[in-house]
Amino acid sequence: MIWEETKAPSSDDPEDIVEGCIRAQMKLLSGYKANPKTDMQKCGEAVKPRHAAISLAGEPTMYSRLGDLIRCFHERRFTTFLVSNGTVPQALSELSEEPTQLYISTCAPDKKTFQETCRPQIAQAWERLNETLALLPSFNCPTVMRITLVRHLNLKHPGRYARLVDRADPTYVEPKAYMHVGFSRLRLEYENMPQHREICAFASLLAGETGYAILDESRQSRVVLLSRLKKPIRLS
Repeated sequence: MIWEETKAPSSDDPEDIVEGCIRAQMKLLSGYKANPKTDMQKCGEAVKPRHAAISLAGEPTMYSRLGDLIRCFHERRFTTFLVSNGTVPQALSELSEEPTQLYISTCAPDKKTFQETCRPQIAQAWERLNETLALLPSFNCPTVMRITLVRHLNLKHPGRYARLVDRADPTYVEPKAYMHVGFSRLRLEYENMPQHREICAFASLLAGETGYAILDESRQSRVVLLSRLKKPIRLS
């Protein structure tokens, strides 16, 4: 069998995925109760998960039953955070159930930078991302443009990013630093990882171009939160 990265040969049932996630969480935590160093309050919270991040294991919009998966989590009173690279706009436009919050990774201000930074494996990826950004105002849930910034690569042209923000009109914009971890170390150097002060400077310029205000920041995560809201929406 030949593996094709952009096509899923089969898919699991949404109920099986949710139940499998919960079982995996329990397995991950097994043994912690017996450790005297364990914070029992946090352990108690961890064994009753309430939030599901649908990301990190590939592009989730390739899953044909994504809306059903989100609904299965919601029926168990989970919040859902869907993170997409925006290259399958049709899947997002046809979602049968919206997530609690939708993140779109927007890691370039123009097509040339997008090709250099993201190295897409499909044709028209930049155009598809822009189509997705144009869809964001149609969502009822909070939306986020997440901009992962890499020094010497896409940490530039805040005015061009601002034009994308104007098109998408997201609830939030999150400029954050690329972190030199995982497989990214095979193609990027430690020097590509921006300092928090660089992210703050970029966020300030972006705020000035868009009319968004800086609501919060995390120095440890090297991320800044921008919005037109006076304070973030509390999700439960």
